[in-house]
Amino acid sequence: MNAITSSVPALILIGAVAIPAVIYAFLGLGERLFSGFGKASSTIRPWLWLIIPLVLVALVLLYPLVVSIILAFFDQTGSKWVGGSNFVWAFSQEMQSVLGNNVIWLIGLPVGTVLLALLVAVLFDRVKYEKLAMTLIILPTAISFTAGSVIWRDSFSYQPAGGTQTGLLNALWTAIPGNKPIAWLQTPFVNTLCLIFVAIWASLGIAALILSASVKGVPAELVEAARLDGAGEWRIFFSVTLVHIAPALLVVITTAVIFSLKVFDIVYVMTNGNFNTNTIANREYYELFSANDLGHASVIAIILLIAALPIVAINIRQFRKERSA
Repeated sequence: MNAITSSVPALILIGAVAIPAVIYAFLGLGERLFSGFGKASSTIRPWLWLIIPLVLVALVLLYPLVVSIILAFFDQTGSKWVGGSNFVWAFSQEMQSVLGNNVIWLIGLPVGTVLLALLVAVLFDRVKYEKLAMTLIILPTAISFTAGSVIWRDSFSYQPAGGTQTGLLNALWTAIPGNKPIAWLQTPFVNTLCLIFVAIWASLGIAALILSASVKGVPAELVEAARLDGAGEWRIFFSVTLVHIAPALLVVITTAVIFSLKVFDIVYVMTNGNFNTNTIANREYYELFSANDLGHASVIAIILLIAALPIVAINIRQFRKERSA
């Protein structure tokens, strides 16, 4: 502990003084060197400013990616070539429940978040107490996923019939005569739905805020013209509102899908992957830090990357479309 404490000032000095000083000296020296190059300096100067970010990107993103791809073809210790056996294992029966849970997340979280966020954005836009209502919806975002998971884990707590129910939900449920306590986090599939509910609860505020701002940007004259043409509220919503908020909707869906692919903290805190709730990210954590299997952990990381690529491609296409419009 004393060693760690004594190293804190040195780390602060390096981060706050040394690194900025080195970057400043590098850029200042570079500007002086290239100032006498005439017209060529305008071509070289941007690369001088970009070289540090590019080096950092290479160290933080490219290097781990290349290492993970290489290790995916090696054994547990990363010393023996095993070919594609790790990829075969990734889709074996052992991993089917894990992949199945992620499929449930990929469906449940985006659909639940989008539907509720749309409902909140559209309905709250028509009430006088919108600011108060939106504040209540956004409040859970102030709590970290870990802290929120602890709160809901205690709320879902289960004790056998006859015992004192310390969990809020079972306490309320068993207060009704004849009802028996429900093992929310111990019952397969039900527990996964409970975890998805917590994720929706924690992320609904930001999604609703994005869609609410987009709904307010729908031209009022278009809505009025649709009403004059005899369109009902549902027709206006699908033909006018939904069309104009499509880019914001894509952002919300993308965020929810990516979170579904890499969900870890909620599952780790609430069930630790037990009772058939394991996800890909949790299994990767187990393979890397518990089983010490570099090959399995690396192949899972590659699968997550490949699964995210279509989402990235769709967003890039949408951004280019908006730019050219």
